[in-house]
Amino acid sequence: MPLSRRHFLAGAGLTGGTLLANVSVPAVARAPLVDAATLGALRRNVGSVQVTALLDGYIDIGSELVIGLAEADAERLAEASFQQPGPRRAPVNAYLINLGDRLVLVDAGTSDSMGPSLGRLPAAIEAAGVSPDQIDTLLITHMHPDHINGVLTTAGQALFPNAELVVTATDYAFWHDDANMNQAPDEAKPFFIGARKAAAAYADRLRQVDGEREALGSIRTVPLPGHTPGHAGFIVESDGEALFIWGDVVHRATYQFARPDWSIAFDVDSKLAAETRKRTLDRVAADRMLIAGMHLPFPGIGHVARDGDAYRFVPDEWPYAL
Repeated sequence: MPLSRRHFLAGAGLTGGTLLANVSVPAVARAPLVDAATLGALRRNVGSVQVTALLDGYIDIGSELVIGLAEADAERLAEASFQQPGPRRAPVNAYLINLGDRLVLVDAGTSDSMGPSLGRLPAAIEAAGVSPDQIDTLLITHMHPDHINGVLTTAGQALFPNAELVVTATDYAFWHDDANMNQAPDEAKPFFIGARKAAAAYADRLRQVDGEREALGSIRTVPLPGHTPGHAGFIVESDGEALFIWGDVVHRATYQFARPDWSIAFDVDSKLAAETRKRTLDRVAADRMLIAGMHLPFPGIGHVARDGDAYRFVPDEWPYAL
């Protein structure tokens, strides 16, 4: 039943002429500022499938990491979003999909590989009422450390003892190519090492997929090359509804919806990444498709709307279960 003004006032004890001025307000209890991490786990349904957004933590992305950024445009976009120009905190999200007969995790966060602001996915999974041994499948959008390193414990062992690890064949080949690693700058070499360690821990239960095809049941893979050669998204469909988990199509929501030509320094091929982003934004806006992104403001689920020649992100308006 819709909540009427009368019901609201009655519930607040404000009917019958009683106004706030007549309410005795107790003294505010004092408490120290909380320094503990906030756990992120929010559930929503996609048809008969349940999807839980999970938060691993956040990374700070400075404007200097945005390729093609124009300062005047960046300042205008930041002001329009009630922000200051400069570094912004980007969440690192993952998504748990309950298919009924299978429990699937899309991306796995960072473990302890990227500092104290990250690595909280195991606690978020626990907050969602799930243990790592219950997860059957790990779908990895790409093998960057903030997406695959979390399949390992801090000791470097497989965190998910019963899960199959699914990666794209193109990404696997790229990160396992010694020539690519030898040619990479020193700061990028740990990306190769991390990807290889994660894959090795699941060597006896690793599956490679490529192209637009079924990944598992009602979940299919969608190639999104550029950010990495094998970067991919996953579309889950159920009862006429769909959710497109698009990985790293967008890193800085404030900028890249309005300026999809701006890329990120982590892209292996920034030009191709921009082309993929424009094509993807056009597709999901035209199809009015529900999307989820690993670096969109948590829980990272919403729609993309056209805004003149650009786009804007429209967050999902609280369809989440408590």
